[in-house]
Amino acid sequence: MKGLINVISGSGLSTIANYIEDVEDEENEQMDKEITSEWEAKAAAYRVFKNVAKPGSKYIEEDDLLRFMKREEVDNVLPLFEGALETGKIKRSTFKNWVVNVYLERKSLAHSLNDTKTAIEELNKLVSVVVIVVTIIVWLLLMGFLTTQILVFISSQLLLVAFMFGNTAKTVFEAIIFVFVMHPFDVGDRCVIDGIQMIVEEMNILTTVFLRYDNEKIFYPNSVLATKPISNFYRSPEMSDSVEFTVDVSTSIEQIGELKAKIKEYLESKPQHWRPGHSVQVKDIENVNKMKMGLYVTHTINFQNYGDKSSRRSELVLELKRIFEALNIKYHLLPQEVQVTYVGSLASPLQQPAP
Repeated sequence: MKGLINVISGSGLSTIANYIEDVEDEENEQMDKEITSEWEAKAAAYRVFKNVAKPGSKYIEEDDLLRFMKREEVDNVLPLFEGALETGKIKRSTFKNWVVNVYLERKSLAHSLNDTKTAIEELNKLVSVVVIVVTIIVWLLLMGFLTTQILVFISSQLLLVAFMFGNTAKTVFEAIIFVFVMHPFDVGDRCVIDGIQMIVEEMNILTTVFLRYDNEKIFYPNSVLATKPISNFYRSPEMSDSVEFTVDVSTSIEQIGELKAKIKEYLESKPQHWRPGHSVQVKDIENVNKMKMGLYVTHTINFQNYGDKSSRRSELVLELKRIFEALNIKYHLLPQEVQVTYVGSLASPLQQPAP
C-alpha cells in the first residue's frame, strides 16, 4: 500500500478508480460515496474490474491499463499486484484483495490520525492550563500585587500539591514522552507485548487500547508500556519463517539431495511469496534413529497481515508433505519392548466341573 501511495504522489497517476468514477457519476451515484466496510470495498473492486477488463475476461491485462495510464505508470503499478509482474495480468481475486487492503490501510490511517489529533488536543489543554497559571503569577509580580508573604504562601501550596500529585505528574510526563517521542506504534499496527500478539485499537495520552487475537480488549497504561520491549510487525521489513521436521536416520544422502532440489524448485516457482536464499539444514541426530532438519525461508511480506503469512506457511507445509510422499521419506520408531501380563483365573472358562 505504501508503494502505491508513493507511486501516485510521485508521478501524478490518473488512476483507474478516478477515471471510472468520472465516467459513471451520472449512472451510479453510489460510486461517489465513501467506502465504509469491506463489503463495499469488494463491491467497488467488482465494478472497477468489470469496467476495466475486457467483457467476459477474468484478468486485467496491460492493454486494458494502457487505456488509462502511460506505459511507465503501468510498469510502476503492476508490481503492486501479486503475480502480475510475471504474467502481465491481474486476476480478479488479486484485484479484490488489493482494494480491500487499500480500504483497511486507509481505515487504520484515519484512526491513527484521529487518535493523534485527540492526543494533541489533550496535551494542548494541559499545557494551556500550566501556561495560564504561570502567566498570572508573572503578571501579578510585574504589577506589584504579589507580595513576598503571598508568594511564600503560594509556593508552600504548590509544594503541597507537588507532594500529593507528584507520582501522577511523573506518570503523565512519561506517557507524553512515550506517545510523542518514542511512538513505537500507530493504530492498526500488529504488535507483540509480554508474548501476546495484539493489534493497536486506540491511542490516548495516558492509555493505549489493544485488541487481542480473540477480540478481547486490553488496556495498557502508556507509562507501563514505556518500560516494556515492543515488537512491531507493521514496521518490520520482510520477515523470516521456519519449518522443522524429522526424518528417519536411514534416509539416504541422495534422498536428502532430491528433497533440497524439490524444495528449491517449489520456492522459486512462488517468487511473489518467497525471497531467494532459503536454507535446508540437518540440525541434529537423536536417539540414533532420527534426523532433525529445518527449512528456513524469508517471506516477501512482514507479518502485519497474519492471515497471508499463515496461508503461505500452510501451503509450504502441505508441499513438504507431498515431497516426502513422492520421495518415500518417512520416519520409523525404534522397536519398542512390550511386556504383557495376564491377570485372571487360571482355570479355563470352557472347563466344566466334574459330576
